[in-house]
Amino acid sequence: MLKAGTAAGLAGIVLPALGACTPEDRVDSLVVAGGEPGGFYLEFATLLAASLQRNGVARQATALQTGGSLDNLEHLLAGRATFAVALADSAAEKAAGRIASEAGIAALGRVYENYVHCAVRQASGLRAISDLAGRTVAVGEPGSGTSLTTPRLLEAARLTSVTAGGAASGGGQTVTVLNLGLNDGLSALRDGSVDALFWSGGVPTAAIAAAHHDVGLAFLDLSVLLPVLREEYGTFYDRVLIPAGAYEGLPAVWTVGVTNLLLCRSDLGDTTVKRTVELLVGRAEELIPQSSLGVQFLSPESLINTAGLPLHPGAAAAYRELHG
Repeated sequence: MLKAGTAAGLAGIVLPALGACTPEDRVDSLVVAGGEPGGFYLEFATLLAASLQRNGVARQATALQTGGSLDNLEHLLAGRATFAVALADSAAEKAAGRIASEAGIAALGRVYENYVHCAVRQASGLRAISDLAGRTVAVGEPGSGTSLTTPRLLEAARLTSVTAGGAASGGGQTVTVLNLGLNDGLSALRDGSVDALFWSGGVPTAAIAAAHHDVGLAFLDLSVLLPVLREEYGTFYDRVLIPAGAYEGLPAVWTVGVTNLLLCRSDLGDTTVKRTVELLVGRAEELIPQSSLGVQFLSPESLINTAGLPLHPGAAAAYRELHG
C-alpha cells in the first residue's frame, strides 16, 4: 500500500537531477533528531541521514537518538540538530512559545501519520478508555510527543491524572500516570506494573509487535475522544484506523492520528532545504521504514499539508518546481 501510494503521488512528476550539485554546495555535516530505539522516528531519521549522505547533500549525516518530538524540537532550536521529526501538536506548542528575536520553526513537509496506541494486555479485561479509571498507565517519556498528547486524551476522557505517589483526587476517575517511554513502558506492561501504555508511532511499531507476540495485547478505541480534542486544541487530531492484522491476529480499531512533520530552523540555508525536499520526493522509496505500514505522505500533494506550520522558503521553492 505504501509503495503504491508513493508511486501514485510521484506519477507524472519530472524530478531534478539529485546529484547535480557541486562539492561546494555540500555541507559538512547534518544531524537528524529521531527518537527511541524500536520506534518509527529513529528508523526514519536513520534512513533520511543515510540518504542525505549517500546523495551528497552532506559529507556526513547522522541520526540522533532522543526521547521524541519535544526533545527533538529542543535539539533543533538549540542548534544540536539540523532536522527534526515531530508531531504537529508538539511543533505548534513549541512554536507558540518562541519570541520574535529567535529563530523559528519551519517545515519541510508532512512525512507520515502517527497513530496513538493505547495498548493493554488482552487478559486485563480493559475494553474502553473509561475502564482506565483507578488504573496505572504509562504516558510517554518526558520530551516525547506522546507526553504532550496523552494528558489531552485523558482530560478529554474526563479522567484525572495523578503522578505515582501523589495525592489522589477525583475518586474513581483518577488515573495514576508514569512517565515511561516505549521500551520501559512495554517492560512495565509485560510485568503488570502498568495497566496501559500510550505510544504515538507508526503501524505496526516493531517493539509493540514483539510485546504482543510475548504477552498478547489489545488496543483501546480512542477515536471517541476526537470531538472534545478538536474543540479544545484544533484540527491536529484525526480519526485513523489501525487495520486488522497490522498486529498479528488483532482486529481493526479506530484511534487518534496526529500528522508528523519533518522540521528545521527557519534560518537553515535554502539550498540544503531544497535538496532535502528533492530527496523526500525523488528518493521516497529509500525513506519508508521496513518495520512499519503506517500511511506515508511522500508526494508533493500531501507533503505540503503541514498542519498550519509554515514551509521553509527553500521547501516552498522546491515544491513549486516539482509540482507547480
